[in-house]
Amino acid sequence: MPGDGIGPEVVESAVAVLKAVTDDLQFEYAEIGQSALKKVGSTMPDETLELLRKCDSSLFGAITSSESLGEASPVLRFRKELDLFANLRPVKNYVNLAGRPSIDVVIVRENTEGLYTQNEQYDDKGVTTLRRVTRAASERIVRFAIDYSLKNARKSICCVHKSNVLRASDGLFVSIFRELMASEGRVLEAREQLVDSAAMKLVNSPHEFDVIVTLNLYGDILSDVAAGTAGGLGFAPSGNIGRVYSVFEPAHGSAPDIAGEGAANPTATILAGAMMLDHLKMRNEAVSIRQAVKSTYDSGHLTTDIGGRHGSRSFTDHVIGRLKRGDS
Repeated sequence: MPGDGIGPEVVESAVAVLKAVTDDLQFEYAEIGQSALKKVGSTMPDETLELLRKCDSSLFGAITSSESLGEASPVLRFRKELDLFANLRPVKNYVNLAGRPSIDVVIVRENTEGLYTQNEQYDDKGVTTLRRVTRAASERIVRFAIDYSLKNARKSICCVHKSNVLRASDGLFVSIFRELMASEGRVLEAREQLVDSAAMKLVNSPHEFDVIVTLNLYGDILSDVAAGTAGGLGFAPSGNIGRVYSVFEPAHGSAPDIAGEGAANPTATILAGAMMLDHLKMRNEAVSIRQAVKSTYDSGHLTTDIGGRHGSRSFTDHVIGRLKRGDS
């Protein structure tokens, strides 16, 4: 699903890399976002949802959000209808930048409730947004974080919350974290951190975190903070994962101001493609992609967003060249 703005060009880069690393994938294309609205009259056509259900996994670019209050987000819609309850965001340095510390953090974000249920109620004084936190959703996201940590040799999980203020809702999330870590995550170190101080530490001392599990809004904000430490949103891949379906994407937006210029950094989308391969049990190919990206940066081929000269196509060509030569 290429989408809007820079979405098509970064998805094109990722697809080219995926085709270079394996012949075992078949690709289908689907419409989403404002481009879909212009073509078929809907930002999330039923045909796209049907295709998402038929495919083994999906790669998504970006959409340009509508300012209309009456238009539902297509991203929130596919997350809800496909029950993509876990948002997985690994953040890692692929290039060393002056003044920024090393980071290797995985943020596991609850993806279905919290403030993002969009349950907003109007009255004559303003708007009240209802925030939903349930035991069932909290249990399955904490279990997802535990399972991910055990399978990927992670050592600790930090529960990020604001239960000192939101004592009932965040308090429920923290209590479930403690219960499940004691029963199912005993071999892992269990830690807790308030969301405001966690944001500061992701900037100043990200080495203190390994895996973070948190609620929807907190995870959305913290993952962008962490991405800034790693170099920016151009380095931030993301996965929306459920029990059956999955959609992988860059964490950045559609950046309409640079759309069509070929200047976008495709790294996040290329790495999202690698995450998709991990999910499809094609781990060797995923490792090859990550190594090729790292080798490209190590060789001095920098993208324009971090002061280099490469746009999406030329950077992608260097990554593919390394994959084909086998020197990734």
